[in-house]
Amino acid sequence: MKSNLLFFDATLRDGSHAIKHQLNLNDVTDYCELIDGVGLYTVIVGHGNGLGASSLQVGLSKHTDNELLSAAKAKLKKTKLGAYLIPGFGTIRDNIIPALELGTQLFKIGCHCTEADTTKEHIEFLSKRGIEVYGVLMMTHMAEPLILLEEVKKMESYGAQGAILMDSSGNLIPDDVKRRVELLTEKTNIRIGFHAHNNLGLSIANTLAAIDNGATIVDGTIRGLGAGAGNCQLEILVGVLQRMSIESGLDLYKMMDISDKIIAERIEFTKGISPISLISGLSGVFSAFSVPVQRAAEQFNVDPRDIFIELGRRKVVAGQEDMVVDVAMNLSQMKQKDNTSYLFESLL
Repeated sequence: MKSNLLFFDATLRDGSHAIKHQLNLNDVTDYCELIDGVGLYTVIVGHGNGLGASSLQVGLSKHTDNELLSAAKAKLKKTKLGAYLIPGFGTIRDNIIPALELGTQLFKIGCHCTEADTTKEHIEFLSKRGIEVYGVLMMTHMAEPLILLEEVKKMESYGAQGAILMDSSGNLIPDDVKRRVELLTEKTNIRIGFHAHNNLGLSIANTLAAIDNGATIVDGTIRGLGAGAGNCQLEILVGVLQRMSIESGLDLYKMMDISDKIIAERIEFTKGISPISLISGLSGVFSAFSVPVQRAAEQFNVDPRDIFIELGRRKVVAGQEDMVVDVAMNLSQMKQKDNTSYLFESLL
């Protein structure tokens, strides 16, 4: 059976988180040259938090957005060049227009799962100009299906051709995905996609649940390169789909070669779920918080797992990294008073 799936490759975007946004231009060009014939719909390129996000707060990129996009565009002939933008980090004037001038063909506009209103201006700007644009809802474990439906309908009304649900902290289980995707595919008229993180080891299972319930956009990365425990590993997913007699249209052998030659050998990423990624998933905190959390844990001599649990209790989202130090400081003061940890009690 041939699928109608569109495969979005976030390796050179979400993967940037895994290497502290230090993508090398040579790696970008070589990756894009090799991946171009695989059969992907788009390759998304840039800082982990999207266009305009390079900063001391979330990490300085080794190269500018324009340099990364230009390097990728020079090698992508069969595959669409895509970019990601979160309003607040990036703007239409400073980031979208320059990206268009460099030949970017597809945009993903992201926001917290209950704040689709913030994407209206950006999606409408692109849609009215005939540019392919998709809405993205992050941290979707924090909202029930009916709330997500309201937000996706907003994006649909703005002109988005699809909406992608991000499990940013890897907190969802397959039944959670089923309930969300099933409702959205039934009640909207645009493509629904899913972007998994692997903090609980469920990225493949969750992506399959999304596909089984009507999602037609699969957003993942080669070798799972991404924030925290990484993303849905595309070459594994393609192998699983093949095992299920579903034709993906992707060249599995070429994907495997890229996984070894570029991601493992040159970027030196080895996939696996670390304890800090697991606690990120259990606490429902965005995977990219792991670096500032571990830094603060060392500074204040507290357990990084306790920081994650407290951040989860406060329901922090991307962009609130400044709260990490405050939480670590408070935990340090509590530790000095009673020398106890509430980690496991909080998880119950």
